[in-house]
Amino acid sequence: MLTLAIVIITSVFSVIAFSQHSLVYKYQFNPYQIIHRKQYGRLILHAFLHANWTHLIVNMLVLYSFGTALERYFQQFFGSSWIPYYLILYFGAILISPLYSLYKHRNDYHYNAIGASGAVSAVVFAAIFFDPWNKIYFFMLIPMPGIVFAALYLVYSWVMSSKSKDNIAHDAHFFGAVFGFILPIILSPSLLNYFIQQLLRQ
Repeated sequence: MLTLAIVIITSVFSVIAFSQHSLVYKYQFNPYQIIHRKQYGRLILHAFLHANWTHLIVNMLVLYSFGTALERYFQQFFGSSWIPYYLILYFGAILISPLYSLYKHRNDYHYNAIGASGAVSAVVFAAIFFDPWNKIYFFMLIPMPGIVFAALYLVYSWVMSSKSKDNIAHDAHFFGAVFGFILPIILSPSLLNYFIQQLLRQ
């Protein structure tokens, strides 16, 4: 239910912004505005904006699919603390995933980014952490173990980030994914042994 609430809130805010472009201008991730004009609200609110229907639907479908599974894992391993821990993961990823871009583009007035992809990547990778061999359907067609998808995703995001030839925030994808993978270990170091056991079960 927590994931569903985030999906609904993000969707409503994004749809409103589709017709009120001033919201995008005011809240999109712009490192120059954040650093030099101290518009810190952009660090969070950019994740509730999306470029178009496709961007929104893909992000929310992935978030809902993996987020509902992650809720069950968090309930199992963190008990009554699962809700604050889940919120730490999601909103922590929103803040942490764009930090590299924040530094790299701090003097670039024209760099902008929107979308929940960094946080969604964190949710996906946290779910993979708990069940690394669970099948993921790449492009909804090609089945592969989650841990294999994770490795390919990190390599792809890093390579594309270094090229910087499109309008996708690959930096945020990469660092959001890494954050989502390591946070369970930070919250409960014994989970590292659990992950290794799951990884070796094949």
